[in-house]
Amino acid sequence: MGKLYIVPTPVGNLEDMTFRAIRILKEADLILAEDTRTSGILLKHFEIKNAMQSHHKFNEHKTVESVVNRIKGGETVALISDAGTPGISDPGFLMARECARNGIEVECLPGATAFVPALVASGLPCDRFCFEGFLPQKKGRSTRLKALADETRTIVFYESPYRLLKTLTQFAECFGPDRQASVSREISKVHEETVRGTLAELVEHFTANEPRGEIVIVVAGID
Repeated sequence: MGKLYIVPTPVGNLEDMTFRAIRILKEADLILAEDTRTSGILLKHFEIKNAMQSHHKFNEHKTVESVVNRIKGGETVALISDAGTPGISDPGFLMARECARNGIEVECLPGATAFVPALVASGLPCDRFCFEGFLPQKKGRSTRLKALADETRTIVFYESPYRLLKTLTQFAECFGPDRQASVSREISKVHEETVRGTLAELVEHFTANEPRGEIVIVVAGID
């Protein structure tokens, strides 16, 4: 019986790659990558030349069985996403679940993920929080926001820069314009930035300053 490793990769700075992650990728019989072109750049940088296969949300249901069979046959497989920890708003859950169901050992390495530094840097309570990831774009979005309006824990969201202003405006309407929040972008990259304030102030800021890069929104829970 082989093993599945879930391997975090940098969300920005390549120096965030761990020594152990590099070793595991070099030792793996197969690397499953969300986008082989994106991961190819990372692997080339660290001189990792192992076999790589695409594994993303559009094909994972079709490929998971064959990968599980390869692991059962004794192969070691490493799963990576474009950035961060697989399974956190990225493909990974399905593969981990099927391996667990088949008695295959699953080990997730500690490493980079975007929401943890954004949460800690927000200045908002992080002893208790809930992670919402990307909200539904249409169906269920309003219901989800109404349910979160009375959440007492700090709430963490992922968002696209193209939808940030609309989302912050909806948050201000649903949670109240005076609710404290922060927006972190380009985490671990050259232009990393965290903007803090009320939701109304954040709407004003990003109306005047077009957001770019990957976004993490952190919203205070209700008092």
